[in-house]
Amino acid sequence: MARRARRTPLEKRQDELNEIQASINQYEDCLATLREKEKELQNQILMEKFKEVNNLLEVQHMSLDDLKDLLIAEGNGEQIA
Repeated sequence: MARRARRTPLEKRQDELNEIQASINQYEDCLATLREKEKELQNQILMEKFKEVNNLLEVQHMSLDDLKDLLIAEGNGEQIA
C-alpha cells in the first residue's frame, strides 16, 4: 500500500487557515441570525408596551388625543383638572 506524502508546513498552515475561515463564516452567520432575533424581540417588547398604554387608556376612558393633550399640558407645566 502506497504511503501518502507528508504534508508540508505550508499545506498544514493552509488547512488551518481554511478551518479558521470556515469558523469565522459560521460565527458571522450565527451573529446575523442573533441580530435579527434581537430586532424581532425589541419590536415585540415595543408592541407589548403599546398594548399596556392602550389598555390603560381604555380603562380610563381616554382617547389617544386625550393622552396627547395631557402630555403636552404636562410638558408645558399646566395643571389639568
